[in-house]
Amino acid sequence: MRTSDPLHLRLLRLLRDQGAISRAELADQLEIARPRLLAELDRLVGTGFVTEAGMAASRGGRRSTLVELNPDLRFAAVDLGASSIDLEVTNGRLEPIAAYSEPSDIRSGPKVILHRVNELLAKAKVDGVYERLDSIGIGVPGPVSYRDGVPVSPPIMPGWDRFPVRELLTREHGCPAVVDNDVNIMAIGERHGGVAHSVDDFLYVKIGTGIGCGIYLGGEVYRGTDGCAGDIGHIQVDGIGPMCSCGNVGCLEAVFSGAALAKDATMAARSGTSPALAERLAATGTVTARDVAQCATEGDPTCIRLIRDGGRRVGSVLAGLVSFANPSMIVIGGGLAHLGHILLAEIRSVVYRRSLPLATGNLPVVLSELNSRAGVAGAAVLASDVAFEQAS
Repeated sequence: MRTSDPLHLRLLRLLRDQGAISRAELADQLEIARPRLLAELDRLVGTGFVTEAGMAASRGGRRSTLVELNPDLRFAAVDLGASSIDLEVTNGRLEPIAAYSEPSDIRSGPKVILHRVNELLAKAKVDGVYERLDSIGIGVPGPVSYRDGVPVSPPIMPGWDRFPVRELLTREHGCPAVVDNDVNIMAIGERHGGVAHSVDDFLYVKIGTGIGCGIYLGGEVYRGTDGCAGDIGHIQVDGIGPMCSCGNVGCLEAVFSGAALAKDATMAARSGTSPALAERLAATGTVTARDVAQCATEGDPTCIRLIRDGGRRVGSVLAGLVSFANPSMIVIGGGLAHLGHILLAEIRSVVYRRSLPLATGNLPVVLSELNSRAGVAGAAVLASDVAFEQAS
């Protein structure tokens, strides 16, 4: 929490993250004079963001009154993946009250996908989860103009370029909305309530249908001038590699992602290189990245090699980022995090071997604690912040 932030924003975030606090403790933690705090609290009570919550324990004098966020506050958090919709409605403390998850295809276009998001939110309202939403946070799997609330030239999202996502959600639900890249919201979620809690400089690497990196520097997400920072999936790692969805050749995402791994595994199954994968292909007609993970756990050498090859590719890109940004932690998440210790060990090995010793001396490379919830958790944080900003 930056001391340069407006008082009301610092105060509301403190109540969000710590729950009911006495007026005296608030004054101590925010390091402000009690009269100024009381005036600000009275104003926030008037706006409906804050309510009284009984009496605090005595500190030796007259007991102070506890204050908390209004228990009726409701935030919607949406994480759109390439092949899924995850949605939660939370209270002011960002505790989920209702959650919905279902497969989808981002290539269906913004009207189809956002219509389904609105249907899920309507269902939550009918179910009594909320009477009105105070804000909405949403992440999408592509570059985003954070300022304008629109996707910008997203490679795997046909029809989404410059689509007014924020404007549509704000108009539909009568509340502020915020739009960000899906990996950025995962990083925000992990920073707020995961393994990177209170870590000011770290990289969150999502390895799934695509590959991206959320960059936390100095306690803030770094998005870049046009919202493209961290798009590491389109760094070239093979000059003669396969064609990528972005139109270039040999991108990291094209050689190692969910789709790329499934393609390589299918080839191994059909060629007989991996009897275990061949058996699964014969049984179901398809081979997935999860099949590779399971067969690797059972000791299949081809699957182990595929994971290690991918880990080396990712590690080589991250090694460059470590030497450049000098983070204090790397968090690995996304759908392919279930490839587990084999993938993690290979990434670590390459990062430690190829980065400067000074940059990797105390650098943990760890799996996400929040896993599939990282995105909605981060979207809820963004939603709460945009709602709190309205309390000025």
